[in-house]
Amino acid sequence: MLDTLHRIVKEVNAAPDLVKALEIIVSQVKGAISTDVCSVYLTDFERREHVLMATEGLHRDAIGKVRLPYHRGLIGLVCERAEPVNLADAPSHSRYLFTHETGETQYKGFLGVPIIQNRRVLGVLVVRQHIQRSFEDQEVTFLFTLAAQLAGAITHAQASGDLVPEDDMAPPNRFLQGRPGSPGVALGTAVVVYPPADLDAVPDRSSKDPDSEEEEFRTAVAAVVEDLMAIEDRFEETLPVEDRALFDAWLMMLGGDSLIGGTVRRIHEGNWAPGALRETIEEHAKVFDAMEDIYLRERASDVRDLGRRILMYLQQKVVGPIDYPENTVLVGDDVSAMQMAEVPKGRLAGVVSAQGASFSHLAILARAMNVPAVMGLSDLPVNRVDGRFVILEGYLGRLYVSPPPSVIQEYQRLASEDLALFKELEAEKDLPCETTDGAKVPLYMNTGLISELSSQVSEESEGVGLYRTELPFMVRDSFPGESVQVTNYQRVLSAFHPRPVTIRTLDIGGDKPLPYFPVEESNPFLGWRGIRISLDHPEIFLTQVRAILRAAIGLNNVRLLLPMISHVQEVDDALLLIQRAHDELMEEGFAVTMPKIGVMIEVPAAVYQVDALARRIDFVSVGTNDLTQYLLAVDRNNAHVADIYDDMHPAVLRALIQIVKGAKDFQREVSVCGEMAGNPAAAVLLIGMGVDSLSMNGGSLLRVKWVLRSVSRSRARELLQAALRCEKVSEVKQLLGNALEEMGLGGLMRAGR
Repeated sequence: MLDTLHRIVKEVNAAPDLVKALEIIVSQVKGAISTDVCSVYLTDFERREHVLMATEGLHRDAIGKVRLPYHRGLIGLVCERAEPVNLADAPSHSRYLFTHETGETQYKGFLGVPIIQNRRVLGVLVVRQHIQRSFEDQEVTFLFTLAAQLAGAITHAQASGDLVPEDDMAPPNRFLQGRPGSPGVALGTAVVVYPPADLDAVPDRSSKDPDSEEEEFRTAVAAVVEDLMAIEDRFEETLPVEDRALFDAWLMMLGGDSLIGGTVRRIHEGNWAPGALRETIEEHAKVFDAMEDIYLRERASDVRDLGRRILMYLQQKVVGPIDYPENTVLVGDDVSAMQMAEVPKGRLAGVVSAQGASFSHLAILARAMNVPAVMGLSDLPVNRVDGRFVILEGYLGRLYVSPPPSVIQEYQRLASEDLALFKELEAEKDLPCETTDGAKVPLYMNTGLISELSSQVSEESEGVGLYRTELPFMVRDSFPGESVQVTNYQRVLSAFHPRPVTIRTLDIGGDKPLPYFPVEESNPFLGWRGIRISLDHPEIFLTQVRAILRAAIGLNNVRLLLPMISHVQEVDDALLLIQRAHDELMEEGFAVTMPKIGVMIEVPAAVYQVDALARRIDFVSVGTNDLTQYLLAVDRNNAHVADIYDDMHPAVLRALIQIVKGAKDFQREVSVCGEMAGNPAAAVLLIGMGVDSLSMNGGSLLRVKWVLRSVSRSRARELLQAALRCEKVSEVKQLLGNALEEMGLGGLMRAGR
């Protein structure tokens, strides 16, 4: 039966639309278990009905016409229980509902199995028998297992075949659900994009003339460099430099020895240029694939996109110009940041990517450009939306394809409200971030992979609350020397001087191995990383600390942050090494000063020892992304459990309160640098707790500032106390949504609509 099950699932997955998928199911199942009837009822959640959508054995003209209300009949019973119902004589059951259209009076035996996905009963798979009998256990198990595997396929086929409802009575608010990528509403024409070349399809092939292959490769690289520089120039006036960092990173890779040298070496070892490129790109991408940090893991797709661009020129298949209409909504299976950047200025209205997450460079770039985006829309039938009118809502991660006039009118109104909101946010520029009762709340930026920062962004933030130092290490073939690191850190410190810059020491190892320092572990989530590897390799840590201290000479605006602290001893050991680096530099004649030193609270163990940690350091920075993940035991990048990852969870709020209290007992400053800090509603709770400062993505600064300038700290404390009485995440969000509506700031929380 296992082979039969796999065959049915495979055929259903290959079905072009919902109708064909359901026909395959009823036909194949009927034959597989030799039953007289097989039918599929799907749940219409809008009308609260169960609709007969396919059958083998009942009257076919009943398809689409037979609709059973919720809680009625045996189909309703299966949905209520969300478990199989197996009856020898169905008509004798009290819940049996006769429907003459189907011609089912002659059937006795009944087995109904729910089709469930994400806790929702999508429908019921039913088999019937002429004779009076209960179905055997192996038949029940087969149908149950099949239904579980078919749920995803049915959802995808439903999206593919139901983009444009055929009947006038179809629900007007039907949409495809993804994940929010960038807030906002966009109405426009879908333009489908796809990778310019298939890097994975490139075979290994012997190189007959390595020198010629190398020349062709370098010519292709030069062409891509020219493309990148042209795109970067086009965005020079519209995007701050740190948001153009992806293009800097690509250019750095194309100008360095790692990617180019690795490919050339493989060419001269015997592989032709495309094959050598494929191997080198995959080697680099796998480094990022293995990382726990979702921001860094998303860089793998950026590396592969760069490889596809080079391959495109190698194959001399330069893609012809794409027609981008006014209000283009870019749609693709895995839209890249470069494809987004190629849309002419003023024409990009929104972005929809079937893959990706809120941490992908595409989403980050979209937020920086104030372009609405929806990510991770796995049910999107990409090949069927090109040229269609679409509406995307970035607040809730929804996409409407060919919507009716009523939906268009509603979202035109919301888009107008968003435009007014944007103008109000622009008015907040250059104003101080302080509450209505005069409490100042410094807002800092989280940055990484930047060469310098524009004065525009520098003026808007109070400094850098988190500067990641990993990425410059990852684009090299060996550890950068002290002088190289000094130059990198000086750029950041100078750009923000005299404002503070908090530099996090190297957070590698375990889930973030370097190509030249590989770490193989069975459980990288709990592995050798962060401060653990720094202390085990003091030569790496000391070199970095020396470089940071030297870079701050004459500027004196640096602060050191130690990541992944879980033991007090780790802090003690790190402080001794930092003091040693300071003393060595003083002996060498460098006029260095000892910076303020802080720890990241991102491990639950640190929450319960925050007082002991606070005694030893100068400030505390809370990484809410990892803290939430560890507290809730949820991998936020796992689609099966991502919905229960939420930093507004009451347990997370209580942990944050404990952190603030423990730090304040020793008069230590507390900052929050996770995604929670960039959430305008969550920011209100954080200042209510007594958090001193917030650090976030640059695109969130004005939104958070607008909210904090509209609320008093005393009101924030009241809302915090009310939130602590909540037992569910939904209750906390509803509370904050209502509060923002009362303050006239409801536009920042569309989810509360």
